Amino acid sequence: MPSLVASPPRELLHFNMDTENKKRKDRGNLKSRLQCRSSQTANTEGLCFEEMSQWSHSLERLLSSKYGMKIFQAFLKSEFSDENIDFWMVCEDYKKIRSSFRMSSRAKKIFKRYIQAEAPREINIDHKTRELIRRNIKAPTAECFNDAQRIVYGLMERDSYPRFLRSDIYRTLMDSTSQSVKM
Repeated sequence: MPSLVASPPRELLHFNMDTENKKRKDRGNLKSRLQCRSSQTANTEGLCFEEMSQWSHSLERLLSSKYGMKIFQAFLKSEFSDENIDFWMVCEDYKKIRSSFRMSSRAKKIFKRYIQAEAPREINIDHKTRELIRRNIKAPTAECFNDAQRIVYGLMERDSYPRFLRSDIYRTLMDSTSQSVKM
C-alpha cells in the first residue's frame, strides 16, 4: 500500500542531517560537557565541583540536586536497577496531588506498575508492606506509599548509592570538574 505521507524535500533532509551533525559536535565527550569553569558561581546553571562533592555527603543531597538526580538515574539505568529511583520519584510527585479522584487513579497505577507481585517494575518490598498498601489504596491518602518509599530509599542508601560513589561515571565527573577548578 502506498504511503500517504509525502517525503520531505531534499533541502530539508540536508538541513536535518547538518543539524544532527552540529548537535553531535556541540555535545562533545562526557568530560567536556560536564566540566565547570572556575568562574562559575553557585547560582548559575551547570555542573560544578562544589555541587558534585556535596553528593558524597548523603543520598538526600544527591537526590536534592537536579543534576545529581539525573546522573544517579542514568547510573541506575546502566545497571538495570532504576525501578527504585523511578518509584521514589513517582511517590514524591504523588504526594503533591490534591484531587481525590486523581489520587485514587494514580495510586492504582503506581500499585500496578511497582507494588503488586510480578509488576512490570516491581520493587523489592516485603509481603506485609505490599498488603498494607493494597488495603491503603482502597481509600488512598498522600501517605499510602510512605512505608514502601522508606524501604526503597533505605535500599538505595545502603546499596545503590555507595556503588554510585565508587562508579566510573562519578569518578570521571569528579575528576573532570576538579581539573577545571584547578585551572
